[in-house]
Amino acid sequence: MSLNSTPNAERIHIGFFGMRNAGKSSLVNAVTGQSLSVVSDVKGTTTDPVTKAMELLPLGPVVIIDTPGIDDEGDLGELRVKKARQILAKTDIAVLVADATRELTEFDRQLISYFEEAKLPYIIAYNKCDIAKRETKANEICVSALTGESINELKEKIASLNPKTEEKYIVADLLTKGDTVVLVTPIDESAPKGRLILPQQNTIREIIDHGCIAVVCQPEELKQTLESVKPKLVITDSQVFGKVAKILPDDITLTSFSILFARYKGELEELVKGASLLQKLKKSDRILISEGCTHHRQCNDIGTVKMPGWIRDFCGEEIEFDFTSGGEFPEDLSGYALIVHCGGCMLNEKEMKRRISAAKAQGTPIVNYGVAIAHMHGILKQALGPFPEIQKLL
Repeated sequence: MSLNSTPNAERIHIGFFGMRNAGKSSLVNAVTGQSLSVVSDVKGTTTDPVTKAMELLPLGPVVIIDTPGIDDEGDLGELRVKKARQILAKTDIAVLVADATRELTEFDRQLISYFEEAKLPYIIAYNKCDIAKRETKANEICVSALTGESINELKEKIASLNPKTEEKYIVADLLTKGDTVVLVTPIDESAPKGRLILPQQNTIREIIDHGCIAVVCQPEELKQTLESVKPKLVITDSQVFGKVAKILPDDITLTSFSILFARYKGELEELVKGASLLQKLKKSDRILISEGCTHHRQCNDIGTVKMPGWIRDFCGEEIEFDFTSGGEFPEDLSGYALIVHCGGCMLNEKEMKRRISAAKAQGTPIVNYGVAIAHMHGILKQALGPFPEIQKLL
C-alpha cells in the first residue's frame, strides 16, 4: 500500500442488504460500474460478503459490501445470515435493496429495525422500477439496476448520509507546524518485509501533511537520534516501550502508536480503565486476545506469544488465553476476565467502538496492547503525557 492510498479502515463502509433475488448484486454492480458481484436468477447466488475498495463520487474513498440474502435457508443459510449481520457492525451507511414489484417483507422490516437499533443511516432502494413504479419517501428511491435509471440519484442520496463530517486526527492536533516528532519503529522478524506497518505509515503521513518533521529510527538508534534533534513528541511501537522510556529524558513527551490509535478509533478512557484489571487476575481467569487483522504468525508473534508471556509474568499466574483475529469477535464475552485488543488499525472506527461497547455492556473490562504494555512496564502515566485529562484516571 502506498502512502497515498486510503486504507480500507479509513474508508466509509457502505453495505447493501436485502432478501435473495431483490437485485442486491445487480444494484451493487450498477453503482460501482463494475462486475463486482456474480448475478444470477438463482436465489442465494451471493454466499459470502463481497467487498470492494473504490472511489465513489461524490462521496470519495469507500468500501462497498454486497451481503448474502437475509432470508437464506438451511444450516448454511443461517451462517450466511449471521455473516450479513456481522457486516452491520462495521457498516457506516446501509442500503436496503427491496423489490419494487412487492411490498416490504418481514425480512425487510427486520433489517430496518436492525438499522434503527444501531442508529445506522440507511436508504431503501426499490429495485426493478423498470417493471413497477411506486411512491417513495425521503429516505427511499426507486431505481433500476437493469436500465440504470436513478443510479446517480442513489449515489447522491448515499453521499448525503456521510457520517464522517468531523475531521479526526491521529496526532496532528497535538502538534504545531514545524514541530519534530521521533518515531521509533523496530524492524524485527514480525515486521513486513520492505514496508512499515499501517499505523506507522498513517502517522508519518499525517505528521508530514501538517507541516511537521518526522524522524524515524529503530530503538538502538534512539539515543543517537536524540543527540541530533529535540523532538516535541516521541511515538514508539508498544513492544519496545520499556527500552524507549529508559532512554528518553523526562522533558520529552512519550506515547505509542497503539495509544494514539486507541484514541483515534475507540475510547481511550475505557481502555485505560481496563488496564487496572491486569494486576487483579487470578489463576482461574481466562483472557481474550483479539486482533483486527489476519497475518502469518511468526515464532515471536506479539498476540499469541509475547502478550500472554508478559501478562503471566506480570500477574504471576498461569492465565488461560483465547485468540481471535480479523472479523471474529465473540458475541458472548461473559466468560472472560479481561479482553486485550490490538490497536485496531485494520478495523474502521464503527467496528472498534462496537467491540468496546459490547465489552462494556457485558461488564467485561477491555484494554489495548499499547495501554496494557505501558501499564505492565509501570510507565502508563508517562505514556499518556499527551492526554492529561486521561492521566487523571490513574
